[in-house]
Amino acid sequence: MPGFEVIGAEEQAEINDIFARGGVLFRHGFDAMRNGSYKVRDFEAAFATYMGVPHALAVTSGTAALRVALAVLDLQPGDEVITQSFTFVATAEAIIESRAVPVCCEIDGTLNMDPADLERRITPRTRAVIAVHMLGTPARLREIAAVCKRHDVVLIEDAAWGCGGSLDGRALGTWGRMGTFSFDFAKTMTTGEGGMIVFHDRSDYERAAAWHDHGHENNPKVPRWEDTRSGSGFNYRMTELQGAVGLAQLRKLDEVVRRQQYNRDSIWRSIKDLPGIVARDVPAGSVETADALVFETPSADVARELRNRLVAAGLATKILPEAVTWHFAGTWSHMPELVAHHGDLTEAFPATAARLARCVSLPVVVKMDESVPARVRATIAPVLA
Repeated sequence: MPGFEVIGAEEQAEINDIFARGGVLFRHGFDAMRNGSYKVRDFEAAFATYMGVPHALAVTSGTAALRVALAVLDLQPGDEVITQSFTFVATAEAIIESRAVPVCCEIDGTLNMDPADLERRITPRTRAVIAVHMLGTPARLREIAAVCKRHDVVLIEDAAWGCGGSLDGRALGTWGRMGTFSFDFAKTMTTGEGGMIVFHDRSDYERAAAWHDHGHENNPKVPRWEDTRSGSGFNYRMTELQGAVGLAQLRKLDEVVRRQQYNRDSIWRSIKDLPGIVARDVPAGSVETADALVFETPSADVARELRNRLVAAGLATKILPEAVTWHFAGTWSHMPELVAHHGDLTEAFPATAARLARCVSLPVVVKMDESVPARVRATIAPVLA
C-alpha cells in the first residue's frame, strides 16, 4: 500500500501546473481557457504506453473500471460472469450492477482463480470471466486464458493489486480483452480514488469512453452540448486533479514495486526456515507487485494466534486472517443475487474457506523500518517452534 507513501513535490507540481495554465478541472472542453493542459488525457496516454496497449480510459475508481468494462459487453439479464471467491467485494458488485449473475469459483495455491474449478463452472450462459491478481501475485493467466478461449468467453483482468506486475513479460491487465486498475489510496499507485481500463480493440475503447460519459461520443464536428450519442451511460469521468496526481505517480511506479519486492523478500528471508509455514504459489515467469507477504500455516488456529501476536507486537496483518469478510464470497449473504446462484454461501466454497483460514498476510510498505524482519521472526517463532 505504498502509493500514498511517496506523494510529494512531483504531484504538487503537476497540480500547480493546472492552475498556472487556467485552472480547468473538467477533462473535456474549455479549450480556450486551459492553455493546452489536459492532465487526464496525458495520464491515459502515458498509462497506455507503460502497459504496451493502444488505449486506456481513466475513470473514478477501480469499481467503476469494472462496471464500465462490463458495459462494453452489453450483458443481458441471465448472463453469467465468473470471478473468484477470494477478491474484493467490488468485483461481485460490478457484476450485479451490470444485471448479470455473479458466479464465484474456488482459488488454488496462488490464492487466485483455480483454472480447473473455473472450467467446471462455465455454462452456456457464461459471457465473461474476471480473473483477479490478489495482493499482487499474478493469477494463472495462461491456463485461465486457455479455458476462456476453449469456451469462447471474454477474459477481463481485475488488476487492482497488479499495477506494475507482469507474467511472461506481459503487463498484468493486458492478457484479457480488457484490464481494470484501481488507484485508491492503498494501492501501488494512487490518485486518492480513481481507476483505469486498458483495451486492445479500438471499438471497445470507444464504447467504454462514451458509456463512462453519459453516452457522449465527443464528436469533434459538433460542440459538446450538441454531441452525438448512440446509447446511454453514466458518469464515471476522472477529474483533472486526479489525472495530474496519476501522471506523477506513474513515473514512480517501477521504483515503488522494486522497493516493495525488496522489503517483502527481506521479511520472508527472516522467517522462511520456521517450521510449518509455506509461501503462496507463484506462477513461473511472474513479476509480483509484492503488496503483501502471504504464507500458509498448519491450521486456522495457528494462523489466528500468529495474527494476535503480531498485532500485540505492533505489527499489522492484512486481510488474512482478519478482515476477510470484505474479500471472501462465502460471507456475502447481503448479496441476494449471489445467494440465489450458490445457495448457502457458508458451504459454497469449502476449499477456499479452508485455505484462507490457514493463511497469514503481512502488509508490505515502501518505507519499511529495518527492524521489521527481525521483529516479525521474534514474534511468530514461539508459536511455530
